[in-house]
Amino acid sequence: MKKIAVVILNWNGVDMMKRFLPGVVKCSPEADVVVADNASTDESLAWLEAEMPEVRRIVLDQNYGFAEGYNRGLAGLDKTLEAEGEERPEYYLLLNSDVEVTEGWLQPMLRYMDAHPEVAACQPKLRCQWDKAMLEYAGACGGYIDWLGYPFCRGRVQGKIEKDEGQYDTIAPVLWASGAALMIRSKDYWEAGGLDGRFFAHQEEIDLCWRLRARGRGIVCIPESVVYHVGGGTLPKENPRKTYLNFRNNLLLLYKNLSERELKRVMWRRRWLDALASIFFLLKGNWGSFKAVWRGRRDFKKMRPDFEKDRQQNLRLTVVDPIPEVYPKCILWNKPKV
Repeated sequence: MKKIAVVILNWNGVDMMKRFLPGVVKCSPEADVVVADNASTDESLAWLEAEMPEVRRIVLDQNYGFAEGYNRGLAGLDKTLEAEGEERPEYYLLLNSDVEVTEGWLQPMLRYMDAHPEVAACQPKLRCQWDKAMLEYAGACGGYIDWLGYPFCRGRVQGKIEKDEGQYDTIAPVLWASGAALMIRSKDYWEAGGLDGRFFAHQEEIDLCWRLRARGRGIVCIPESVVYHVGGGTLPKENPRKTYLNFRNNLLLLYKNLSERELKRVMWRRRWLDALASIFFLLKGNWGSFKAVWRGRRDFKKMRPDFEKDRQQNLRLTVVDPIPEVYPKCILWNKPKV
């Protein structure tokens, strides 16, 4: 096995793989390319076998979602390598199936990670695949979070996305690296517990990176490396399912990772802000998302006891508090400078 494994989680995404996977293989000679398949029912596996036999396949028995799908896919890869007498790769690169990579995209990240053992994970610059002059919503040039739990990026605050004019072309420490193209040391991945499968999808990479950052490990963006992300490949922006997962998972994220001194005052304010968000959806006529906000809050309360052990472990292992990449104001009324 090579030093890095580029692992693409697939679920019924044969069209995206046909469009982008050949380019990933061509532009990634430093890596072994792996597809972890979440029990697809389309022609994904047949196409891979016929057209991309050089790509290793890890086939899961059901759709585990993004977070647990990656956990099981990576564990399956490591187990397969062990059975073949090979060591697991030093780095995993979790790559969405709807990402177009560029020539030499891995080299800047590999150089930096090799030279900086204190850094656990990094991401490239993400631009929009459908408008290549623009930065991309899901990750842009690296992610942060404000003190009330609202994520944002260098190049994207709330819904405002910036044109890439080189304004973020410096390597910078961030709180989280986008799951669209997340490079992480395999050792750090497993020592931190991997992605939290209970999230299913959305904000699981923020949770993992927050855990790592609180434990003293670095997260950075390497803008010399550039990829293009389609984005929104599974759910449209205001899909009620996506709204539900984002609100529920954001509360779980805060509960797992906030310090004792911050938890109560943040959660109290979020109760009112979430109520305002639901009213906003209602005024727009989006009844599904209005209900999704409250369903997310309800399910957070049901799930919260199951996360108490994780919270206590995170607090016990925290060595960086406060985390400098947490914005001390709220992005709803203060535009951050990053």
